[in-house]
Amino acid sequence: MNYYHVGKIVNTHGIRGEVRVVPITDFVDDRFQNGKQLFIEKNHDYIPVTVEKARPHKGMELVKFEGLDNINDVQTFRDCYLSVTEEQQSDLEDGEYYYHQIIGLDVVTDDGRELGKIKEIMSPGANDVWVVERSGKQDLLLPVIKDVIKDVDLDKHLVTVELMEGLE
Repeated sequence: MNYYHVGKIVNTHGIRGEVRVVPITDFVDDRFQNGKQLFIEKNHDYIPVTVEKARPHKGMELVKFEGLDNINDVQTFRDCYLSVTEEQQSDLEDGEYYYHQIIGLDVVTDDGRELGKIKEIMSPGANDVWVVERSGKQDLLLPVIKDVIKDVDLDKHLVTVELMEGLE
């Protein structure tokens, strides 16, 4: 079974079993909704948990799991990832992609020049930035906007881009 990270537990919060989670998803409200099942990845095991309640707090989510009612129950989960299964992922609209679908794709310019592979996705603000690893050169940062990203073909494992002035 494939699991995909949706958050990272960075600390406990209080003494009643809440944890501080840094979300790694565009679907925060859905992923941390009351009653949703998540999996805590610990030592290559996946421990199923159910969200009892969650709320935003200082750029993070405070999450309480059913049956884990005090700090002693959750403190060993610090620095563990929260994941969902492939079956729990929602269908996306055309032109929308999960991070795991984009990372590893080859990148070429609209005139056919090979640039490298997408190694990472950053989400610094208004739009994502795809980090392209290039052979013998510094990484290329591509803003995910229509003027730059011209086509994403998952079947061909290929992203076609138009490099605007100043990007390279």
